[in-house]
Amino acid sequence: MIARRTLIQNVAAVWAASGIWVKVSRAQPVPNSSGSEPAKLKAPRGACDCHHHIYDALRFPPLQPGGTIIPNARVEEFRLLQKRIGTTRNVVVTPLAYVTDNRVTLDAIARLGTNARGVAVIRPTVTDAELKRLAEGGIRGIRFSLTNPKDRPTSIEMIEPLSKRVNALGWHVQINMTADEIVAAEDLWNRLASPIVFDHMGHVPEPAGVSHPVVTLIRRLVDKGRTWVKLSVTYDNTRDGPPSYRDITRVAQAYVKAAPERMLWGSNWPHPNESVKPDDAALFDLMAQWAPDPKTRHRILVENPEALYGFTKS
Repeated sequence: MIARRTLIQNVAAVWAASGIWVKVSRAQPVPNSSGSEPAKLKAPRGACDCHHHIYDALRFPPLQPGGTIIPNARVEEFRLLQKRIGTTRNVVVTPLAYVTDNRVTLDAIARLGTNARGVAVIRPTVTDAELKRLAEGGIRGIRFSLTNPKDRPTSIEMIEPLSKRVNALGWHVQINMTADEIVAAEDLWNRLASPIVFDHMGHVPEPAGVSHPVVTLIRRLVDKGRTWVKLSVTYDNTRDGPPSYRDITRVAQAYVKAAPERMLWGSNWPHPNESVKPDDAALFDLMAQWAPDPKTRHRILVENPEALYGFTKS
């Protein structure tokens, strides 16, 4: 028994030394996340969750009537998620329910400190003074979430004029659209003044997967040096589903192989459109398959967010 225990300890030590796996122990449960184990994959120092939301309905009531409000998705609960998966930097994205009211995001950035940045939602009527206030509050991009016609706070016509305005601030435009919509707007992406970030891998549908034209288009834009891709599980575009997400893994691996220097990772916590919440530790562990090389993972989790969002270089 002693010899067997020693063998297990030695194997665990090798895994830990390799920088791949850490000792698994019970963690405090995180609201809006299933499971209770911490991530097995060891997050490098300065790892960034580049896409999550904060909801705080009591302090910041939503503007959109009937909009999805997630309970227990405040800064306090997000900190529990950070402890569970090991990230220390983050990017807060204003949720649809708040329309163009970015106070909840600015408040979260202020409370999370220098390791936090944000992505806001604005319209062309925004004033220069408001843009300055957002920049001072840690905003580094603006999002256009256009997948659902019923709750779009912005429109595709707003993207180009706002891209010109925020480019002067060093910001990017973040695009959340269906794969077919992205392909149909190819001319627009080629005209934009600012950098572009595509949410959720461009919502690549299955079973088309990497053969869908959106992958070819996004890779072509990435090759021009001004486009980034957020690697995150797209629950509505998977047929294999958890825990393997084999179909999504194939898409992620293709993106990483093509341009690791333009990839970012995001949890999408608190998973606003999911009635059954995924296991965030298991989602983070997928990075071991998406980017098996530790140096590549470090680039995606640490160096790329530093370049795009302006974090202090580690």
